[in-house]
Amino acid sequence: MLVQKEELLKAINEAISNSKERKFIEAVEMAVNLKNVDMKKPENRIDTMVMLPNGLGKPRKVGVFARGETIIKAKNANADLVLSPEDIDALSKDKRKARKVANSVDFFIAEAPLMPEIGKKLGAILGPRGKIPQPIPPLSDPKPLIDRLRNSVKIRTRDKMTFHVPIGIKTMNPDAIAENALEVLKVVENKYENPSLVLRSVFVKTTMGPAVRVI
Repeated sequence: MLVQKEELLKAINEAISNSKERKFIEAVEMAVNLKNVDMKKPENRIDTMVMLPNGLGKPRKVGVFARGETIIKAKNANADLVLSPEDIDALSKDKRKARKVANSVDFFIAEAPLMPEIGKKLGAILGPRGKIPQPIPPLSDPKPLIDRLRNSVKIRTRDKMTFHVPIGIKTMNPDAIAENALEVLKVVENKYENPSLVLRSVFVKTTMGPAVRVI
């Protein structure tokens, strides 16, 4: 294990206690800094989804691109946004609205047959934001994936040696936040052959609070 839970717990408690009272509930975030990795090589980059065992304290927003019966299923699953093929076409003609929609939702899923159309018409907006939809088979029930994504975070390094990821909110049990952090760090452990030689440092902080070094 790259980092012990006790180390994370100590840093998380310190970060929370050091943060001032705000008019909103701050997120708890983790920054992971890597080393000895050539990020110019795409195979060394991290681009993955992690389901957090204890969620984030508030569910992520999920949008669904669907047709016909799947639209009804998506609405029954309480998707935050349901978009039809007509909506795809309309958004492609209104870039400002498309950007607003892309920024309002954390994750998208889409019926597989719609993926080429989404890529062609909205790829330039969704791609750079890491919001390209996860495909699902036609007429399948999107609810299991929606439920999973509500408790998930996306880790994406691109060509950078650092990634930032939310691991909870200030009012959550610190132990639960630490367990979430360990789940994120498993990505580094599983990605690289010698993860202990790749991890430079780990910090935790609240949204507006000072960073606390874990290792």
